[in-house]
Amino acid sequence: MNLLILVFIFVFSFSCFFFGKSQIKKIAAVNNFKTKALPHFYGFYLSLWCALPAILIVFLWTVFEPFIVKYLIISGLEQSSLADIDHDRLNLVYQKIKALYFGTYSGAASEQIQLGAKQYGSFLSMAQNAKIVLVFTAVIGFTLVAYKKITNNTHAREGVESIFKVVLILCSVVAVLTTAGIIFSLLIESIKFFSQINFFDFLFGLDWSPQKAFVRDTSIVLTASEKQELSNAFGAVPLFAGTGFIALIAMSVAVPIGLFSAIYLAEYAGSNLRKFGKPVIEVLAGIPTVVYGFFAALTVGPFIKSIGDTLGLDVSSESALAAGLVMGVMIIPFVSSLSDDVINAVPQSLREGSYALGATKSETIKQVVLPAALPGIIGSILLAVSRAIGETMIVVMAAGLAANLTINPLDSTTTITTQIVMILVGDQEFTSAKTQAAFALGLTLFVVTLILNFIALSVVNKYREKYD
Repeated sequence: MNLLILVFIFVFSFSCFFFGKSQIKKIAAVNNFKTKALPHFYGFYLSLWCALPAILIVFLWTVFEPFIVKYLIISGLEQSSLADIDHDRLNLVYQKIKALYFGTYSGAASEQIQLGAKQYGSFLSMAQNAKIVLVFTAVIGFTLVAYKKITNNTHAREGVESIFKVVLILCSVVAVLTTAGIIFSLLIESIKFFSQINFFDFLFGLDWSPQKAFVRDTSIVLTASEKQELSNAFGAVPLFAGTGFIALIAMSVAVPIGLFSAIYLAEYAGSNLRKFGKPVIEVLAGIPTVVYGFFAALTVGPFIKSIGDTLGLDVSSESALAAGLVMGVMIIPFVSSLSDDVINAVPQSLREGSYALGATKSETIKQVVLPAALPGIIGSILLAVSRAIGETMIVVMAAGLAANLTINPLDSTTTITTQIVMILVGDQEFTSAKTQAAFALGLTLFVVTLILNFIALSVVNKYREKYD
C-alpha cells in the first residue's frame, strides 16, 4: 500500500512541475508582468509542496502505526480475561495474534487469539484508510496553497532554495545522529562489560577465551579465583596483534603495487592504456569480499601450504600470510586510484618548470610530483589501512579463528572483527560478559580508526602545499 501511495505522490508531483511551469507563463502573458524567477522554479515550488508533506505523513504514519495498533490490541487484552497476566505474556499473545492474522500461526488458536486477530485486521484496515485519506488531503491541500502562491508571482526561487536547505540540514542531522547513536550504543554496552572485566586486563591480557564466560555466568556467586579466571579470559592482545599483523602483510602488498601502478598510469602510460588500465584495477574494489575469502581459502592457502611442505616448513592450512596477501590485492584500488587522482592534480606547470631546469622525467617525479602529492598519497594509504583493519570475511575464511599471539605468518591467527562475528553468531544473552565483549572490541576498533583518521588529517595539514 505504501508503495502505491508513493507512486501516486511522485506521479502527481511530477505532473505538478510541468503544470506550474506552463501555468506561470500563461499567467505572466495574460497579466503582462515579469516573473520574479525562471519558470522552472515555479514548477519545482509546486512539485515540492505537493510531494514533501505527503511523504512526511507516510513516513511518520509508517513509523508510529505499529506502536499504536499494538497499544490498542494490548489495551483490549488487559481489559479482557487476560488482565491477570504480566506484560511479557501479553506481548507473546500479541505476536500470536499477528501470526494468526498473517497466516503464519501453527497449531490451534484460542478464542481470545482469534478475536484479537479480527480486531488487528480491523485496526489495520482503519489505519490504511485513514492514511490514504490524509495523504490525498495533504496532496490536494498543499498543492492548492502552493498554486495560489505562484499565481501571486511569489519568489519561487527563494522558496525552493529554502526547502532544499531544510532537506540538506535534515540529512546532516540524520548523519550526525546516526554516528552519535552508534557511539552511544557501543559505550553503553562497553561500560557494562568493563563493570565485570577489568579494563587493563582486557587491554593487556594475553589470553582470549570468551567461551569461559558461558560456564561462569551460570554461577550465582563467583569465588575470587573464578572472578580472576573470568577476567583473564578476555585478554585482547592476541586480537590486536593478529589484526595489526594481517593488516601489515596486506599493506606490504597494496602500498608498493598500488603506488607504483598509480605513478605509471599517471606519468608514463598513454591515454589509451590509462583508459583501459585504471578501470580494470578499480574492478578489484567491486568484487565481494566473500569471493576473495573463497579464493584465499581454496587457492592461496593450499598453494602456500604446498610450497611450505616442499621446503620442509610447518604451514597451517589457515595462515595469516594467505589472508594478508589476498587482502592486500583487495585494497590495491584504494591506494592506486586515490594516488592516481592526486598525482594528476599536481599542476603541470611544476613539471614543466622541472624540465626547464634540466631534470629528467624520473627526477621530476621523485623531486617534484611525489612531494607535491604526498598528503593525498598518505591519506590514501591510511584509508587502505582502515579498510584492512575492518575486513572480516577474508580473515574468517583464510586466517582461522584461533586467537594465537604469533608473528609467524605461516600460523593461523584471528582479528578483532572476526571475533565480533563469532561472538554475536546465534542466540545471545546480552547480559553476558561474552556478548558484551563484542561491543568492547567494536569500541576499540572505532577508536583505532578514529585515531588513524586524525593522523591522516594532521599529516595532510602538515605537508599540504598550495600552488598558484
